[in-house]
Amino acid sequence: RPPMPPPPGAPTARILFLTDLHWDRRYTPGSAAACPDPLCCRGAPHDGPGAAGFWGTYGKCDLPLHTIDALLAQLPNASSHISSSTGDTSNGTLGFAAAYWTGDIPAHDVWQQSRGDQLRALRTVTALLRTRLGGLRVFPAVGNHEATPVNAFPPPYVHGNQSTAWLYDAMAEAWQGWLPPAALHTLRAGGFYTVQVWSGLRLVSLNMNFCSQANFWLLINATDPAGQLQWLIGVLADAERDGEKVHIIGHIPPAHCLRSWSWNYYRIVSRFEGTIAAQFFGHTHLDEFELFYDEETLSRPVSIAFVAPSVTTYINLNPGAPQPRCVSPHPPAPGTDGLSPTGYRVYKVAGSYPGSSHAVLDHETFILNLTEANTAPPGTPPRWQRLYSAREAYGLPTAFPADWDLLVRRLQDDERLFQRFWFHLHKGHPPREPCGGPCKAALLCALRSGRAADPALCRPLRPALPFPRIQELWRQRQLC
Repeated sequence: RPPMPPPPGAPTARILFLTDLHWDRRYTPGSAAACPDPLCCRGAPHDGPGAAGFWGTYGKCDLPLHTIDALLAQLPNASSHISSSTGDTSNGTLGFAAAYWTGDIPAHDVWQQSRGDQLRALRTVTALLRTRLGGLRVFPAVGNHEATPVNAFPPPYVHGNQSTAWLYDAMAEAWQGWLPPAALHTLRAGGFYTVQVWSGLRLVSLNMNFCSQANFWLLINATDPAGQLQWLIGVLADAERDGEKVHIIGHIPPAHCLRSWSWNYYRIVSRFEGTIAAQFFGHTHLDEFELFYDEETLSRPVSIAFVAPSVTTYINLNPGAPQPRCVSPHPPAPGTDGLSPTGYRVYKVAGSYPGSSHAVLDHETFILNLTEANTAPPGTPPRWQRLYSAREAYGLPTAFPADWDLLVRRLQDDERLFQRFWFHLHKGHPPREPCGGPCKAALLCALRSGRAADPALCRPLRPALPFPRIQELWRQRQLC
């Protein structure tokens, strides 16, 4: 039974979504915004052009803590705007019913990080969220940058100094006010948990590092190294029995996972399509999604994984270097350089009432104009602005999987609509080089691919592009 729109007057709820904050405690306003290192905007200040802005800088730079603080501080005003613009009837702290936070807390200076650095980032940013969000319940997920070395997450049966217990224990201690004891228990064991958000809605937070292509520990076992998928099946079966709907959050999107893990996850989503109401991920720093189809025909959309844009401004501009998928390989287009690729997302979902789908009804994305913020008089708080609403921008009757499947089909033929999507994909800061035929084919294929390395998902697209060529284009934009 496909999800149904809420009846008139039914309650809805707003969920704040934050991902990829990447706080750089060494960020220095006035320092060099261009440098030979993988991360800039740190070091001694200097006069002249090319200096890092006070609130952040477009380029190979992460964010100072005061910018993250300013984002959180302005949320009451933003949530009031959302309420008036979407007709929401729900009430909650700061206008939100909950917050989903999908990881990547430390900066990209991975070559010089220690466990102490990672724990400082975890505790500092967690404390900031507690202060600014007050009583709002926050449900975190583990990002790939939380560990050191980056991406190194051994399975739970690895003990001693090589284990990740130092990180999971610190997370359980930092997040104990948000999570109940049962959730903290599995968080300590493997970095994943489940918890009830409100009546009728359960949340599952997955540790997607156990599917990561960059986690060398998975050479031991790439299928289900932490028993997490088996655990997930049990949680979903219990939710199905109890009539609960489930939201799944995680850091790395499923199609970016190792093939065996990704295909098994796809099968689980297909089996529990009536229970899984929504999926939310981050990691790529871009604004995109991944569709899931029934396994029998690969034609009926059954679920969608929303991939939200990052809070950090980080983007790699090294000429000639392999370009990660989470960054744009080109400078901004003329006329768009005032818009910073720092943003956050708000999801509108069906609220708690008998028969609620708890599905996503719409989402809105907010960004910061860094040029305006950095040139404002000192002491002026930065102003995040609404970039777009999904249903409004793409003319979606609802925001269910079938609507996004139809959007992909429309993007093939409607070039103006595709350019609008390309603009939003980069948070209003698209690369100067246009997205031509091969680029477009690879992007649309990615939108249809909820699992890794499956050419069958892209066959309905036209013009057809050989799947090895699509994979080659994907590899040119590998993940951070």
